[in-house]
Amino acid sequence: MKFTPPRPPIHGETLASLAARLAEAGEPAYRAPQVLDWLYKKRAAAWDQMTNLPKALRTWLADTFDFDPSTLVLNRQSEDVTDKLLLELRDRSLIETVIIRAPQDGVGLDHSRKTICISTQVGCAMGCRFCASGLAGLKRDLSAGEIVHQLIQVCRREDVRTPRARTELASFDNIVVMGMGEPLHNYDSLLRALTILNAGWGLGVGARRITISTSGLVPQIRRLADEPVGFRLAVSLHGATNEVREQIMPVNRRWPLEELLPAVRAFAEKHGRMVTLEFILIEGVNDTLDQAAKLRDIAGDLHAHVNLIPYNAVEGLPWRRPSLARQQKFVSLLQERGVSVTLRREKGHDIDAACGQLRLKTEKEREGPTAPA
Repeated sequence: MKFTPPRPPIHGETLASLAARLAEAGEPAYRAPQVLDWLYKKRAAAWDQMTNLPKALRTWLADTFDFDPSTLVLNRQSEDVTDKLLLELRDRSLIETVIIRAPQDGVGLDHSRKTICISTQVGCAMGCRFCASGLAGLKRDLSAGEIVHQLIQVCRREDVRTPRARTELASFDNIVVMGMGEPLHNYDSLLRALTILNAGWGLGVGARRITISTSGLVPQIRRLADEPVGFRLAVSLHGATNEVREQIMPVNRRWPLEELLPAVRAFAEKHGRMVTLEFILIEGVNDTLDQAAKLRDIAGDLHAHVNLIPYNAVEGLPWRRPSLARQQKFVSLLQERGVSVTLRREKGHDIDAACGQLRLKTEKEREGPTAPA
């Protein structure tokens, strides 16, 4: 499902595609790099700021492309300095982008490391039982330009807080494609967006600093392994056996572990990158020591890093996080066998930071109270 706006976002154009559009309009080839330089290096906020372009060309660009396909609706900052941006698209759809700050010792907050979590769809079709993103189903895919523009929104905001060094193009350190939606369900737009973000004429973000998270779409994982650019891969496992995984992740019925794990191994071997296994710890579902032992074996076989995430409560869902003692027992069993593991501490609970929560709450507020029958 796609939304076709009257004008496509300029941030969805590659150097080659923009050069072709400009050539059709009778413009010389050097105009395309000039436009992209204004977008990504100089961070122009409007067409009229592109002062080395003829006025007629700026008018043509404004008539042909959408400069700002998303608008900031809300910015919520948590006590742990996680920022959640709620963005409205041209069709009034809402998406979420999160800025996760990691303060460094001896460095002020404005100079902390920043990871940006971006969305690829409005809603989600995967139906994971614990996730707020898919509670209302999938509305549509994002275009490449809408995906890229999330990072532009972040850069504009962070540029104000922390002036960039001359050698920096992006105002952040890492990108994780772990927001609303299943990224590999919107494969073509995702890869086009990441090409733009990775390119020297774009934001110049290295492939090693970009992580794509998937619930386990096996054909797309194998396709991703064949891509020339080696982005990092994170797999939302959340169950170390088919029986447990199917309770909370319907995708496992289509691509069970017997098919998923070989695809993950093929990706890791092709690109020589350590894969991350995401594992949300849910009390009474997947937090047993038996699950920990099986996860240990999977991670050891794949030489993967395990990212344990205590469940972030979602209104309307019954799941709970395990106690701290139970979390630590789970971690200890993995560590005893030499598995690389991180127990992630909760971020942004006070600002509805679980994927999709803020969007759902805002949509309900827009609809207003339900009239009595």
